[in-house]
Amino acid sequence: MAFSTSTFMEEFNRKRVGADEAVKVVKSGDLVHYGEFMMNSHILDAALAKRKDELEGVIIRTVCCPFPAQTVLSDPERKHFVYNDWHFSGASRKLHDKNLCNYISLTYHEGPSFYDRGYVPVDVAMIKVTPPDKHGYVNIGTSNSITHAFCDAAKIVIAEVNEAVPRCLGGSRETLHVSEIDYFVEGDNKPLIQLPELPVSDTDKKIAELVMEQIEDGACLQLGIGAMPNMVGAMIAQSDLKDLGVHTEMLVDSFVDMYEAGRITGLRKQLDKGKMVYTFAMGTKKLYDFMDNNPILASCPVDYSNDPDIICQNDNVLGINNAIEVDLYGQVASESSGVRHISGTGGQLDFIYGSYKSKGGKGLICLTSTFEDKEGNLQSRIKPILTPGATVTVPRSMNFYVITEYGMAMLKARSTWERAEALINIAHPDLRDDLIKEADKMHLWVKSNKI
Repeated sequence: MAFSTSTFMEEFNRKRVGADEAVKVVKSGDLVHYGEFMMNSHILDAALAKRKDELEGVIIRTVCCPFPAQTVLSDPERKHFVYNDWHFSGASRKLHDKNLCNYISLTYHEGPSFYDRGYVPVDVAMIKVTPPDKHGYVNIGTSNSITHAFCDAAKIVIAEVNEAVPRCLGGSRETLHVSEIDYFVEGDNKPLIQLPELPVSDTDKKIAELVMEQIEDGACLQLGIGAMPNMVGAMIAQSDLKDLGVHTEMLVDSFVDMYEAGRITGLRKQLDKGKMVYTFAMGTKKLYDFMDNNPILASCPVDYSNDPDIICQNDNVLGINNAIEVDLYGQVASESSGVRHISGTGGQLDFIYGSYKSKGGKGLICLTSTFEDKEGNLQSRIKPILTPGATVTVPRSMNFYVITEYGMAMLKARSTWERAEALINIAHPDLRDDLIKEADKMHLWVKSNKI
């Protein structure tokens, strides 16, 4: 249906209500879907928390909410609100430690299909958007991901309108029309939450230097979260690499640095030539300002950005991701340390698989060789077996490359003893003998093994 300017503005104004009024639509037993990442609305969350004593058994789902939800803090017995996160933030991790938040398992590119197939019956969606443009469309900002999918599935959609939200161009499905939203709530127009700058260690720099050796002119980049991927971006910005492309899950500040240094053009991409494709962004004001109305960027749903069959259509895809630990079989744990949940699967599995299918592609799992435990003892991140209870993020059959500060191990087409040898070779030198002893007990060692 076509709308004149006066028609959609009349509809927009008619749908404007206070936050307390908007959340009255939530009933006991409803499934309420919050927004994603920096596009979560603390205003709507706070308004819903006020209704605690009127409600029971409301299921809340979010994606990596960066702040501790007031609905959760107001209800430590989880009688009124049951909070769940598709991908843990630091705030969700702390809530999980107190048994106040549960993780929802997700292979990220499949996310929208859960709503399309009716697996997640959404009663109320609560999101954050820009004001409507002259055509009557609001922009869903820095988080495309699964937002349109759960809004399409929702019986009622409530949107906080915030003038600080950057208008992020598509791509696809980066907007909703005023007619698709039931209630609009005026936001406080505060800037989006910014990620703190992460300290970069000497070890991170060594790993980043090894990653740099794998990057060629025209490579198509995916960077995960963390100090080391950011360090790679900084090194690329200072390098003489040319015509790099971007097809990533997460857009971070270092992409701005690389673009402004002239390293990113996207002109050698086979798909979305000249565009930096992403599905969500987390960073600082520098990143959010760069995203606003920038036609070099393409905001896409996650079933496009993270689909391995889409990823591999670009040549020389280089996926760069962190991990918590890797065992001698090659299994990667990036989500939990034992039973303590830390993060989510995210796009790591998608990009490890997609990069392998890409002509000339490489999927890199990067981690420091050691960490210090609570007693100050040096512990290896390359382990005989994963810590009991640890979640396998990348199965051994799909793992590609593993990098520590001591080198790189290629695991494809290698037997168990070859994998053990390659991984022990990039473990900390002081801990290799113990790993060899354990490998021998596990029948992963043969006489021809060399260290």
